[in-house]
Amino acid sequence: LLLVESGGGLVQTGGSLTLSCAASGPTYDYYSIAWFRQAPGKEREELSCIQGSNSITDYTDSVKGRFIISRDNDKMTVYLQMSSLQPEDTGVYYCAAGSYYCSEHASFYDSWGQGTQVTVSS
Repeated sequence: LLLVESGGGLVQTGGSLTLSCAASGPTYDYYSIAWFRQAPGKEREELSCIQGSNSITDYTDSVKGRFIISRDNDKMTVYLQMSSLQPEDTGVYYCAAGSYYCSEHASFYDSWGQGTQVTVSS
């Protein structure tokens, strides 16, 4: 599965952005898609994930109530709507595809996009 992220940019504190993860390849509906963030000097952190087919979602505590993940299977795209952005949300955002279920562990995911930079200014 090939993944391409887009939608990153520079935003002020309290602002919003929507990231997109466009996929191409077979059996897209089967895959879970997760969003990870890697801040400078930190490990890659799973923020949210949406399972294949049933679209069950999960969020890490730091983004609950602020981020919404969704998928459009017809467009083979997963979105991450981000609001109330804070400087600590700054980082490179990656989407990743895994086998149906979600996991907080990066090693679970087989395919990764190239990343898109999000910078939140204070």
